[in-house]
Amino acid sequence: MLREFSAGGVLVRVVRGRPMVAAIRPQGKRDTWALPKGNIDEGETPAETAVREVREETGVEGRLVEKLGDVKYVYTRRGGERVFKVVSFFLLRAGRGRLGEIDEAMRVEVAEARWLPLEEAPRLLSYGGEREMAAKAWEKMQA
Repeated sequence: MLREFSAGGVLVRVVRGRPMVAAIRPQGKRDTWALPKGNIDEGETPAETAVREVREETGVEGRLVEKLGDVKYVYTRRGGERVFKVVSFFLLRAGRGRLGEIDEAMRVEVAEARWLPLEEAPRLLSYGGEREMAAKAWEKMQA
C-alpha cells in the first residue's frame, strides 16, 4: 500500500479573550470546513510544512507551539489505489498577516478562510481527526 505524509496546523489567536482557530473551505466543497494542511516537501520537517501550509492557505504566519498529534487513515485514489496517510498536526500561534489574504495560486485549492471559535471547532470542522486536533488545542488553551 502506498504511503503519504502531510502536516497541518491548528492556528490559534485570541480575540477579546476568546480563542479562535483558522479554518479553510476547500474549492468545490460548499459545506466543508477543514484545517490547513499539505504534503511535506523534500527536505522539510513536518513542523516546517505545517507553518508553510498555514501561511499559504490562510495568509497568516504561525509560530510553532507544539505537536498535537497524528491523524491516520486510508483512502482510495481515483483508479482504486489505496493509500495509507499520516497527517501530523501542530499547534500554532497566529502572528503577522490577515486571514484570507492568500496567493492567487492558492485560490485553486482554497475558496475561503475564516476564524471559528476554538471551543466550537470540534463541532464545526468536517473531518473527525481534525475535530480531535481542535479539541486537543482547546484543552491546551485552557491549561
